[in-house]
Amino acid sequence: MKIGLYFGSFNPVHHGHLMIASHVVNRTELQQVWFVVSPQNPFKTAGSLLNEYDRLHLVNLAIENDEARLRASDVEFKLPRPSYTIDTLIYLEEKYPQHEFSIIMGSDGFINIARWKNADVLLKKYGFYVYLRPGFESVDTLGANVTILNAPLLNISATGIRENIKDQKTIRYLVPENVRKEIEDHHYYK
Repeated sequence: MKIGLYFGSFNPVHHGHLMIASHVVNRTELQQVWFVVSPQNPFKTAGSLLNEYDRLHLVNLAIENDEARLRASDVEFKLPRPSYTIDTLIYLEEKYPQHEFSIIMGSDGFINIARWKNADVLLKKYGFYVYLRPGFESVDTLGANVTILNAPLLNISATGIRENIKDQKTIRYLVPENVRKEIEDHHYYK
């Protein structure tokens, strides 16, 4: 099976993430998208993150009833921290040799790919599905197998959602309703 790995903190998962994942499954040859919940991104501080198991639970809530196309993955919870994409891919290839993995990311992130651990191996060995972000409409593929996507984008950020929660403002319509209810019921991000 051809699987796209959508890495992120998903702190919290929101409609923007879900629209991109759905677009990728609908408009490419990828058969599934796995939301790889990162316990610790090497480029972000861990202090602002909700517990990884709670974030994974929120992703599972967000994609419930769509498991044929979308899946939440805790693979990086078992790996050394911080999480490096190359290490995750090597682990997944060993565990699931029947699958072919590609990476899904925004063009704003792809411009920094040269700073990633073993970037040369990633660029040579794996396919990338890069969705264009405002201000980053041009992508130097660096010779990699890159598919450029004009995915529908929502101007929603997890940071903005967390700020709304802290300011006691609604996050209705920014996240799936079951995710909103879970966040409110458990007082996440307060």
